[in-house]
Amino acid sequence: MMVDPGATARTPEPGPGGGSRAPAPADVLTLAVDCGGGGIKAAVLDSAGTAHATPVRVPTPYPLPPTLLLDTVADIADRLPPAHRVTLGMPGMIRHGVVVHTPHYITRSGPRSRVLPELVEAWASFDVRGALARRLGVPALVLNDAEVHGAGVVAGSGAELVLTLGTGLGSALFDGGLLAPHLEWSHAPVRRGATYDQYIGEPERRRLGDGLWSRRVVAMVDGLRPVFLWDRLYLGGGNSRRITRAALDRLGDDVVVVPNSAALVGGARAWDLTLP
Repeated sequence: MMVDPGATARTPEPGPGGGSRAPAPADVLTLAVDCGGGGIKAAVLDSAGTAHATPVRVPTPYPLPPTLLLDTVADIADRLPPAHRVTLGMPGMIRHGVVVHTPHYITRSGPRSRVLPELVEAWASFDVRGALARRLGVPALVLNDAEVHGAGVVAGSGAELVLTLGTGLGSALFDGGLLAPHLEWSHAPVRRGATYDQYIGEPERRRLGDGLWSRRVVAMVDGLRPVFLWDRLYLGGGNSRRITRAALDRLGDDVVVVPNSAALVGGARAWDLTLP
């Protein structure tokens, strides 16, 4: 098992057919926004992934209709240097910048709280990319948050799986730098009817402690390895740093732990991806 101590990302190679976007000039700045269940972080980065100001983090406000998310991102943008474009990563199933489903933002007060029908309706088929571009007046890219995280770490060769450990479990799969259609792997059952979100998420880490929770991480990796047969697995997200040394030693040489800062670096690099 390898630990990647830095936040420097590798830019994926263009995919078959030349589908990748052309690399951005060095002076193009991206507002990268990482929306999580507990916090929203943002930074302005150049095309190399270098931050041009101290990142800003605010608690995720609840209840969170789409208009409040846009207001929150706009407020954060006002506190950072101007950018030429914006990338937003958010939890859930996002297709072509449109919300199919988002798990946390339809609740009254955050993860595992009561789902509000009016928020389910407000978020369903909401065009986040279009609304964000109009609000900020710059081109926008909206992806699942694990996909943005992956853009910051994948090498662009072979089959690369990204799993993010945080409020729940995020996932993204890349093949030769090409982003595969998103799967909400976190909703799959893993044991006694519990989903991966419930099995490996933050509430369980707090209940079990880092030692027992880390054993679950190892069990998850061992269980998923024959499913994906990846060339490399990246473990990121805020809780990747909680994995114990004993567990790290058991993960294998095909597993790399990467810093959570890659979620912001990926905001700049995601514009070079070939998207499904």
